[in-house]
Amino acid sequence: MKAKTVTTGSKMLLNGSQAAAHAVRAARAEVITTYPIVPQSLIAKQLLEFCSKGELQARYVSVESAHSALSTLIGASATGARTFTATSSQGLALMHEMLHWAVGDRLPIVIANVNRALGAPWSIWVDHNDSLSQRDTGWIQFYVSSCQEVFDTILQAYRLGEIVQLPVMVNLDGFYLSHTIEPTILPELAEVDAFLPPYQTEWRLDPQKPRSIGNLTSPDYYLEFRYKIQEAMDAAKAVTNDVYQEFESHFGRHYGSLDCYELEDAKTVFITYATMAQTVKHAVREMRREGKKVGLIRIRMFRPFPAENLRQLVRSSCRYIVLDRNVSFGAGGIFGQEIRAALHSQALDSGVVSITLGLGGRDVSPAMIKEIAAKYSEGEVFAGDHYWEGVRS
Repeated sequence: MKAKTVTTGSKMLLNGSQAAAHAVRAARAEVITTYPIVPQSLIAKQLLEFCSKGELQARYVSVESAHSALSTLIGASATGARTFTATSSQGLALMHEMLHWAVGDRLPIVIANVNRALGAPWSIWVDHNDSLSQRDTGWIQFYVSSCQEVFDTILQAYRLGEIVQLPVMVNLDGFYLSHTIEPTILPELAEVDAFLPPYQTEWRLDPQKPRSIGNLTSPDYYLEFRYKIQEAMDAAKAVTNDVYQEFESHFGRHYGSLDCYELEDAKTVFITYATMAQTVKHAVREMRREGKKVGLIRIRMFRPFPAENLRQLVRSSCRYIVLDRNVSFGAGGIFGQEIRAALHSQALDSGVVSITLGLGGRDVSPAMIKEIAAKYSEGEVFAGDHYWEGVRS
């Protein structure tokens, strides 16, 4: 990530949960719903503190379930309010019905999902099947890797979602990021206001202009509603680039849907996402010092998937190792599937191996990354095969 000099704001030591709450405060969210679930609860606690002290003028609603948390926001967003909630794991799974409803109603709700493994067996540690199992609901999805990126991406999520009229999910790793403290730059609220103006929409519930939202439709028109959602997803790719540029002009931090490291002469390239990318970057630096030509592509935006951007980076002379902290049972790693599909049209998918590892918070160390590089950078790699690392017999 490139950085310019930032002239406004203050630097604080925050964990990822606090960074998320500070971003919601800076965005001046108007309706917030909360239902506690580990490891998300710190976000709800910090937002409650902001509201109780009058530092955030928002309606703070404690509800009886994660399903109700999103249902309440759907009603609030339909009236034109800027809204937010946070959840994890089974909480996001319980929201599934309403995730579809938010998309169909074209409501730019923002959720911070603190990634946590799904049961059973019971787990409170990280993997990404909770959010990736929602990949076909129509929500824009980001996966972030630092506390600064949590803050910045939530602001970008509001800007993007309110332009294309789609909800946005910002995903951060449970404990690895939600409870890790890092220096984080918080810009002045006036500067955030300049980047993120108040939410305005013509299509809202208003007693003075009665209308219905999300009503029954016949087969004659349902297809057109679905087409409009796909059209908005396609538009989001271009709009996201504009949002990145606007963000950089205001705050001096550069973002893209992909983040590249040491690609220029790389012969073996890891492709991964979220906090695991930080571990891979550290391992790549060590391998570079040993004279090995290794690089990294980190995927920040998963939906819409940045297929065109990825195809521009991939070369037939390289080996690509996808590291997935998730699994689609019977098919393999989900990012691996998406990457192979994106590269298939250019016949580049044969050089891609997909590895599933780190489920349920299992540690992924730099030493493990180096072992994987040594194992798969040479010899025959079979497209379509999926490998599991670290499985105990």
